[in-house]
Amino acid sequence: MTKLTTAEMRGYQQICGSDGAMMVIACDQRGGMRSLLARDPAEQAAISDRVLGDTKADIARFLASKASCVLVDPICAVPALVDDRVLQRDTALLIGLDASGWDTSPEGYRLSKLVPGISARRVRQLGATGGKIMVYLRSDRDAANAYNIQILKQCIEDFAHEDLLLVVEFLTYKFDDEDEADYKAKLPSLIVGGSKICLDLGAKVLKIPYPGSSEACAEVTRLAGDVPWAVLSAGVDHTTFLTQVEDAMRNGASGVIAGRSLWKDCISLDRSVTKDRLETVAVPRLREIQAVIAMHFKGTGSHGADQRQRAHG
Repeated sequence: MTKLTTAEMRGYQQICGSDGAMMVIACDQRGGMRSLLARDPAEQAAISDRVLGDTKADIARFLASKASCVLVDPICAVPALVDDRVLQRDTALLIGLDASGWDTSPEGYRLSKLVPGISARRVRQLGATGGKIMVYLRSDRDAANAYNIQILKQCIEDFAHEDLLLVVEFLTYKFDDEDEADYKAKLPSLIVGGSKICLDLGAKVLKIPYPGSSEACAEVTRLAGDVPWAVLSAGVDHTTFLTQVEDAMRNGASGVIAGRSLWKDCISLDRSVTKDRLETVAVPRLREIQAVIAMHFKGTGSHGADQRQRAHG
């Protein structure tokens, strides 16, 4: 199992809170955020990168300032978050490498995309603590993953060369001709399988969907060994996500990287509305997530060796 280097360990410590658990606020979405800010496609298209950047700055001010780290995109959010001193000095910064959306192969497989020109060196130049790469994986069909695995390899090697922290994320998806019930039944195995693919490629920190059950969470923890993993929110409602976080943390997760479940119904083109709802709705949600993490995360090392040992046992 690939271990964090000294420099990567320092970066990992910075994206964690004082308890050693990850509590990262994700707002690297572009298309998804536009769809939340406006319903009409024409109105969505009219929302500029600057408007998205202002929205992300508000999320950083109200949420990331009370967490350990913020995850943003390299198009709308930086360098302004740093240059305008929006981020507090003790708030870490992750920058996403993945472009919005995906291409589709003739076979119907999702082909992940990277933002042009965003390398590990550029992430460092933007003042970030590290990077994040997301790809789509279907661990039950090798042919679906070949292209995206090459992207993962490229990014992992690039960040290793720069000795810079990289968080590896994957999402799974349903094929167009696949039965919905059959797909849902496969989800735990797809998430465990996707985690294994990322680990086998050398991922040192994982961001993954909720694995679907206590048993699947424990299996991810067993596979990961010393590699810490965080559960993402995937936009589910807050109450559902709290239950998922509790299950994941109880079974060896090292924290949370959450976005839409916190702020999806709080953002508006009217920034005064955004600021009010972030403070009155999103911040209490964040505090509830932090309370669940505090209750279940007992790691004593940099990323919770005791936590994983209990999950193995």
